[in-house]
Amino acid sequence: IIQPGGLHLDFSGIAKGLAVDLVAAALEEEGAQSFLVEIGGELKGNGVKADGSPWFVELETPPAAVAPGRLLLALHGCAVATSGDYRRTRTVGGRRIAHTIDPATGEPLGAEAPAAVSVVHASCMTADGLATALTVLGLEAGLAFAARHDIAARFLIREGEALSERLTPALAAMLD
Repeated sequence: IIQPGGLHLDFSGIAKGLAVDLVAAALEEEGAQSFLVEIGGELKGNGVKADGSPWFVELETPPAAVAPGRLLLALHGCAVATSGDYRRTRTVGGRRIAHTIDPATGEPLGAEAPAAVSVVHASCMTADGLATALTVLGLEAGLAFAARHDIAARFLIREGEALSERLTPALAAMLD
């Protein structure tokens, strides 16, 4: 098939998450009990730091946004991945569009999509895929899906220049 030009496809949807899992598995095979692996913003932690404190990570918030307070997670035997349009987006015909394609429409996600969705899971690859899927589903359908499947997730939603935060019950329970 000949590509007519101007089209770019990025098939790395879960590649960073998979890479994190592979590095973590290699470290475990070598006997490492405590580590924090990060590749392109996707993270997995195990054990604790040398001083006995957890591997705390802060969930990323899009820059230059009026956002809710900081959200810190202790990664102990779990991973976190974030999807969103705040890093790679563009404006076409006055419409903000994301780099993620909605498979139901074949079109890029628009401004109504969450600014970011972060997922905590034992597998970074799974967290990476779920973060993208929840982003595509959008706030209401994504929250419902996450609740049905006990997925720990945070949604950041645009409200003008500010962002609001919605946590799934599974993530809220982790923070208690």
